[in-house]
Amino acid sequence: MATQLDLQEQEQLDQLKAFWRRWGNVVTWILIAVLGAYAAWTGWQWYERDQAVKAGAMFDELDRAVQAGDAERAARVFADLRERYPGTTFAAQGGLAAARAQFDKGQPDAAKASLDWVAEQGAEPELRTVARLRLAGLLLDAKRPDEALQQLARADAPGFEALVADRRGDVLAAQGRTAEAVAAYRSAWDTMPDSVEYRRLVEAKLTALGAAPAASAPAGEGR
Repeated sequence: MATQLDLQEQEQLDQLKAFWRRWGNVVTWILIAVLGAYAAWTGWQWYERDQAVKAGAMFDELDRAVQAGDAERAARVFADLRERYPGTTFAAQGGLAAARAQFDKGQPDAAKASLDWVAEQGAEPELRTVARLRLAGLLLDAKRPDEALQQLARADAPGFEALVADRRGDVLAAQGRTAEAVAAYRSAWDTMPDSVEYRRLVEAKLTALGAAPAASAPAGEGR
């Protein structure tokens, strides 16, 4: 019996050796690839968390500068933030905050530069769209309506349709393109829920252009 078991074990061992000679390298490389991918994924998760924590600390510093009305300091922190952590949400939020401080301090060109970066490099489409909406306002103030419309054409994050239409109406009205402005404002008014207070302002713009909407019409009617 012992001899029989020894023979079976030897046969299994020979099969295992043959298998390993044929497939050993393949199995080894597969294991290396799997373990390497897991290590890379784990490392990336740690790296992202570490980046977010550091970027968040810098954003807090930037926000304090904005609250203090220190546009120069806000700009310096934002420049550092976008250089070190450009792919984080904090970098895009920092750009929006810095631009606000710069605009409040009468630095429209600096504000535009900050918003340009967010519009092109922002990590999320919503933040890029907010930047383009604000850029359109700056460009309209600078009497550059065509450039403002170009920014609005690229402000396409879902959920911002009404605000984009409203800002487009502002630009078109400033150009004297009244019929187009009315159409844009009407689109904004139709899209906004009646509970949104800003809808009253859009209604006032329509009224000023002689196109007051029916007071009882609910948002979305006729679409």
